[in-house]
Amino acid sequence: MNELFATLSDGTPVHRWTLQRAGVRVRILSYGGIVQSAEVPDRDGRAGNVVLGFADLDGYLTHPEPYFGALIGRYANRIAGGRFPLDGLTYALALNNPPNSLHGGERGFDKRVWDGEPVEHGVRLSRVSPHGEEGFPGRLEVSATYTLTDSGALRIAYEAVTDAPTVVNLTNHSYFNLGGSGNAGGHELRVAASRRTPVDADLIPTGDLEEVAGTRFDFREGRKVGAGYDHNFVLDKGVTEAPVEVAELYDPASGRVLTVATTEPGLQLYTADHLGEPFAPGDGIALETQHFPDSPNRPEFPSTVLRPGEVFRSETVYGFSVR
Repeated sequence: MNELFATLSDGTPVHRWTLQRAGVRVRILSYGGIVQSAEVPDRDGRAGNVVLGFADLDGYLTHPEPYFGALIGRYANRIAGGRFPLDGLTYALALNNPPNSLHGGERGFDKRVWDGEPVEHGVRLSRVSPHGEEGFPGRLEVSATYTLTDSGALRIAYEAVTDAPTVVNLTNHSYFNLGGSGNAGGHELRVAASRRTPVDADLIPTGDLEEVAGTRFDFREGRKVGAGYDHNFVLDKGVTEAPVEVAELYDPASGRVLTVATTEPGLQLYTADHLGEPFAPGDGIALETQHFPDSPNRPEFPSTVLRPGEVFRSETVYGFSVR
C-alpha cells in the first residue's frame, strides 16, 4: 500500500509504503529510504514494533544524526579526513564528522527523497546522484528494493551503475529493539566473525585485522551485547554473491529472534550509547552490513570502487522468528 505520508517545506511529497506478509508488517518512507517500523509477533503472538523511529516526518527532520532506519550512501561509515585517492585524483568530501566524512556527507542518501515504484511484495526506491554530489565523482544511478519474503523476512537489494570511476558503500541504519521498548543491552548476539578492524581515537581503522578471541569483541558463540560498541567486524565468509547468515540477535524476554544474512564482508555493531531524547542510550542496536570503513584509503581492504560498465550489487536479509 502506498500513501502520502507528509510534504516537505518545498512542497515535495513524501510517500509511505506498507509491506505485509506472513504476519510481518514493515513501513518504508520515500524520504531517506527509511524503515519506519517493523511489526513482528513475540513468542505469545503479540505484534510489536522492533525498530526505532518516529510517527511523523518532523521527528526525522529534527533528529537527523542517529540516521534512524535510513538508507546510507554514497559511502556508509567513515572516510578519514574526508579525502580519498582514485585513479591519480584526490576527492574532498564534507567533514560532517570532524575530522572525517561520515555516511555520505552533510546531505547523504538518508536526507533525499527517492522515487518509488511497486514490485511484487515490496517497493523499489531509486534516484540519480549527480556527479559531484557531496564531493563524490560520477553520476550514480542507484536503487534499493525492499521486499518481504514468504517467511516474512525483510530483503533489501541494492544496485548501482556509474558513468565515471567512484566509490560505493550502501547500508541500512535501523536500530533494533526486539523487546519493543527499554534498553536493548540485554539482547544476546552472535556474529560469525573471528576478526575485527581496530580503530584510532577518531574511529578510523588502523589497517590491522585483529583476532577477537579472548576479547570483548568475541561474539562467535553468542552472549549478552552490553554497551560500548561502534566497531566493524570482519565476517568470516568474506564477500559472497548470495546472502549468507552472519548474525543472530535474541531477546530472551519477548522470544523474538532477528537473523542477518548478507553478501557484504563487514558488519558494524553500534550499541547506540549516545542516543538522546526522545530515546535513551542503549535503546537500540544497529547491525549495519557494509564494506569496511575508510576502504578508499586502504587498498588492502575489499575494494569499494565501482567503474563504468560494472554493476554494484549488495543484498541483506533480516529474518524474524521466535524462540
